[in-house]
Amino acid sequence: MIPTEESVSAEWFTQCLQDNGVPAQVVGFSGKPIGTGQIGKCIRYTLEYAPGAPASAPASLVLKLASDDPVSRATGMALNNFLREVRFYQQLQSRVSIRTPRCYFADIEGEGPEFALLLEDMAPAEQGDQLRGCSPAVAEAAVLEVAGLHAPTWCDDSLEHSGWLVTDQSEAPITTMDLYRSQLQPFLDYYGDRLQGDEREIIAAVAEATEGPLAAPDLSVFSLVHVDYRLDNILIDTDNRVTAVDWQSVTLGAPLNDVAYFMGAGLLPDIRPQVEEGIVRAYHRRLGELGVADFDFEDCWQAYRKGTFAGFAVTVIASCLVQHTDRGDEMFTAMARRHSRHAIDLGAAEFLR
Repeated sequence: MIPTEESVSAEWFTQCLQDNGVPAQVVGFSGKPIGTGQIGKCIRYTLEYAPGAPASAPASLVLKLASDDPVSRATGMALNNFLREVRFYQQLQSRVSIRTPRCYFADIEGEGPEFALLLEDMAPAEQGDQLRGCSPAVAEAAVLEVAGLHAPTWCDDSLEHSGWLVTDQSEAPITTMDLYRSQLQPFLDYYGDRLQGDEREIIAAVAEATEGPLAAPDLSVFSLVHVDYRLDNILIDTDNRVTAVDWQSVTLGAPLNDVAYFMGAGLLPDIRPQVEEGIVRAYHRRLGELGVADFDFEDCWQAYRKGTFAGFAVTVIASCLVQHTDRGDEMFTAMARRHSRHAIDLGAAEFLR
């Protein structure tokens, strides 16, 4: 049975812990909402134990459920978000070396929206702030960490047989480009006056392209990709170690899309040009250390430039398919400006034909 915020109990928490080798009995708990998710909601539960609980018993855990907002729930269903995140923890977490929370429970009813994840609470690590941006040190830590998702699954053909993970775009009823084109005008109507002219132009140019990173993605090199790898979806501790959360969009794709997406959204445009090549070179070296061969830096940099468009799809599509909030509007405006400026700065319009 899929638990809800109303149905969770001390007995349920106890069973989840014991199923994962923690011999503790929960006798009480209290919950508090955390995070700023658009598709899901998270609740931190502080646990009270019966005497004799081992030191390994966590002081708190985080329960993730679908958003209460009907629009966000419908979006999660349309994009297969709920199923993807549950399956990641059930089937893929153990295959990769990127730092993720320990999972104590993962289940879903059909394809959702009823699902639940019970996850390790990474406190005192704190959620990144998409609006504020991050330092180059945090950006480098995040980019090096995501290599632990890409390298273990680099060009792994076996992953192409996971039906929930891979959608045949030629047979899909609606593709990413279909969604982008259908949401472009609503996006520009709502956010356009917050953008500069050249930013609006390159966002519109993507919809007109028949060849380009969104219309015809180059998957000659592929791996698992997070897709929404940005500051709001990582937790940062005091040593700048990062933990990746929100695996609701995971799929197979171009690995440098995650890198470019994080760099474009996370670093402020006046800082990014000074540091980005050095960080991409550090990522490339980390891939080599993790066993990826025959991928030279020139190809890596070219893929990174193409990857600047990865943020366009998330920004334009998601901003129009979830509930509008003040912070959400600020976040999507910042993302639109930063991603478009990133593509402009790197001359990536040459890939749009």
